[in-house]
Amino acid sequence: MFKWLFVICIAVFVGEIYSFQLVAEQVGGFNTFVLTIITSAIGFIMMRFEGRKVLEDSRARMNSGQIPGRSMIDGLCVFIGGMLLVLPGFLTDIIGFTMVFPLTRPLYRLIILKWLERKMKNGQIKFNKR
Repeated sequence: MFKWLFVICIAVFVGEIYSFQLVAEQVGGFNTFVLTIITSAIGFIMMRFEGRKVLEDSRARMNSGQIPGRSMIDGLCVFIGGMLLVLPGFLTDIIGFTMVFPLTRPLYRLIILKWLERKMKNGQIKFNKR
């Protein structure tokens, strides 16, 4: 597990450097820096707005006696997407925006649900009854 995480981190780091180089060649170094700041700011604003919507949806579901499962996974996507948006880089910004944006978030929700289902079938995730 940690070996794959390390490989992914190195690949993202190399990809980010390459994307910075490509963008800087096209628009210049200073404009690349400004673009990075702007995308982070827009992402932060989107994260706050979408985070509030997810929180309100979760509260409404709990108040009506429903389990907010989908809302909780959406909240996880918004949180992870927001963290990726804070990191400087164009690749992490693209992934972060798609995780925060409501129209593309269901793709990540499906991936997370499949992962959770697989872990529960393997017995790696267990629920304790109290």
